[in-house]
Amino acid sequence: MSLEMTMAITILNVDDSKLARIVVGKVVAALQPDWRRLEASTADEALGLLEQQTVDIVILDFNMPGRNGLDLAEDLRQRFPDMPIALATANVQDEVIARARAAKVTFVPKPVTEEGLRGFLSGAALALR
Repeated sequence: MSLEMTMAITILNVDDSKLARIVVGKVVAALQPDWRRLEASTADEALGLLEQQTVDIVILDFNMPGRNGLDLAEDLRQRFPDMPIALATANVQDEVIARARAAKVTFVPKPVTEEGLRGFLSGAALALR
């Protein structure tokens, strides 16, 4: 059995919208069917999951109640310097873009599509090899 078979990649999808989580989940399943998919509806829930288990990749919604996705991304970047992180948002203001770039966070346009997520996921898969 190869090493890749034993190391399932786990992706965490954080969005306060159940529908948005379903859409991202379906896209990830279509592009990377072998990956384990976890979901959280808030930044705090996401942090709780990250305390309990290993997560390799995170996709964050920007607008969430409590802490927004960019605040969470900046926090995660300090704790996990090499983790692939994407911010899924329709909010593309200059300040948001600048902060995302500074935190090495990839933009994924909403609504999320296979086309929009493919580059991020294939780049993440390569980075994790």
